[in-house]
This record gives sequence, structure tokens and C-alpha cells, in this order.
Amino acid sequence: MIKVLIVDDSAVVRQILSKELSKIYDIEVVATACDPYVARDKIVQLRPDVITLDLEMPRMDGLTFLGKLMKYMPLPVIVISSLTPQGSENALRALELGAVEVLCKPGGSYSVGDLSRTLVDKIRAAAAVRFLRPHKPPVAKAPKTVPAPEELSTTRAVMQTTHKIIAIGASTGGTEAIREVLQQLPATTPGTLIVQHMPEHFTAQFAKRLNDMCEMEVSEARGGELVTPGVALIAPGNHHLVLRRSGARYIAEVKDGPQVHHQRPSVDVLFHSVASQAGHNAIGVILTGMGADGARGMLAMRQAGAHTIAQDEESCVVFGMPNEAVKLEAAVEVAPLTDIPKQMLHSLKISPSTAAG
Repeated sequence: MIKVLIVDDSAVVRQILSKELSKIYDIEVVATACDPYVARDKIVQLRPDVITLDLEMPRMDGLTFLGKLMKYMPLPVIVISSLTPQGSENALRALELGAVEVLCKPGGSYSVGDLSRTLVDKIRAAAAVRFLRPHKPPVAKAPKTVPAPEELSTTRAVMQTTHKIIAIGASTGGTEAIREVLQQLPATTPGTLIVQHMPEHFTAQFAKRLNDMCEMEVSEARGGELVTPGVALIAPGNHHLVLRRSGARYIAEVKDGPQVHHQRPSVDVLFHSVASQAGHNAIGVILTGMGADGARGMLAMRQAGAHTIAQDEESCVVFGMPNEAVKLEAAVEVAPLTDIPKQMLHSLKISPSTAAG
């Protein structure tokens, strides 16, 4: 039985979430708390397995509480945040502090009932977390330098003739894992497509933060962009991201469609498209996350001749997605998170000495 503590200043939210979660056979709401001070006492007394945390609360804000919790008594935390720009910024900050998941706070047409259905899967994923990695503040990069025109044209020409593509997929714990990978890649890295399971409206802010920290240019995909060296595109929440080839060019497409493995965007959808469009000219990377999304797509990539890498169990927050890929023998390599950028660069024949960081 998974013991859950709900921390939210709204009595309505606490009541409805408690009612909905109590219907689930393997989840027990052991207590609720209206603010971090009450939550602190409940944590000491009841030792919950998972905490849901609102970020906007009286007496102490959720980020301050989360920072203290991760320092003195680390527990899996699922953050519930608003869809406002500030809410998205705070949610990403919470992930940096050690939260394992982020969900949209009910509002407007999005009901608490809808949230509770999604929350069940997130609670199970959080309860499966093997460890909580200590918080290491991200280091912002210096302003990106623009190469001289002749250097840029030469570099891009070399990269374009190789037609390399990188595809990365992740879920639980993936925001920080993606950051750690991208920060070690140089600006000459081939065009990169990324799927991170994340709510709609949060992915744009996620891309913006990565762009400030990485040598590559990082942005949320809009659809129709050329996939070019030095650029990483992140699938927007609630939309699939696929690769399409047009002659010698690669194009990123954003599309609707049914959920795959209960996910939209889906890693499988991206990986299958990369397998068919790029084949042996691709590298596929599957990082920490719950479930099986991406495993069969990675197998298709390997069968098409791509170099494929799965994050190892020891460095994963949740070893679900990489494990499914390993079981299918979809991964050419299984590596710790810290080694994955080096393995990617080695496969691309790019010297690690030119990498960022």
C-alpha cells in the first residue's frame, strides 16, 4: 500500500483528491495538510511514501518547503502547479530541487477529477523511485558565441553531409537527466529531437531554461522546422513530435493523434519516425521513466541500424522505460547517465574535448 500525504491550501482540492484516491486499491491517503508547517508534523508522525505538493500556500511557499524537505528528509514529491508562466517557472524549479513529477493544478475546464486520474499513475511512479539525487544547482552557460561565417558554413556542411539525427526520450526524473546530457554536448551536435512526458504549457518554459544552460539552441517545437546541427527541439505537451525527411533535409512535425502508452507526446511515436526516416544515421537515447514508452520504438531504431543507448538502473530515478528497452534487446549500450554524452559523442566521432561543460 502506497501511503500518500496531500499538501494543499484548498480544502476543496484536499477533499476531492482524498475521495478519489481512496478508491484506488493500492493507495492510502494517510493525511492532508493545509500548509507546510502542518505537513512537517504529519511527515514526522506518519512517514508517507509520496507527497503531493501545491506550490502556492500560506505561511511558507511550496518551493521553500521542498528545499528544506529534500535537505533533511528526502521523499518523492509530486508538484501540482498552475498553468501560468510563473507557475511553469516554479514547477521547473521544483524539479531542479528534487520533485519527481509535475502536474497541472485544476482550473478552468480542467477538473480535479481529471487530475486525480492522472495522479494515480504519477503516485505509483513516484513510489517506485529508487533514490532521490541530491540537488545540484544548474549552471547557466555564458552567452552563446556565434562562429565566424566561414567556420559556421564549414561546420554545418560537414554535419549536413552526414545527415545525423539524435532522438531522446524520458519521463519520470527526465527533466534533470535531459539537462545533464545536453549540457555536455557541443554546439556542433547534430539536430536533436526530444520527448519528455510533461504537461501542456510547461514544455516551452522547460526549453527556455535548457537554452540558457546549454551550448545547443533549445526550443519547443512548433512544427515545420528544419532539424539542423546545433539545435534541439522539444515536443510540446499534448502533441506528438515526429521526424520527416524531404530530400536531403530533415523536418520536425508536430501533430495530434491518440495517446500511445497513455502518453502524448510519446517516445515511441518519435522513435518509430526516426527509425523510418533516418535509419542508421540516427542515435536513440532512452532515459529514466516509468512504463514502456519508447522501448519498441528504440527496437525499430536498432533494427534500422541506429546506435541506441539506454540509461542504466543505478543512475535512473525510475528504471521502467530503459529496462523495457533492455529486455527487448533494443539498446546497443547501457550506460550511466554521466557516461551517455561521451558515448553519443564517440558514436558521432566528435571529440569530447569540444563538448560543453
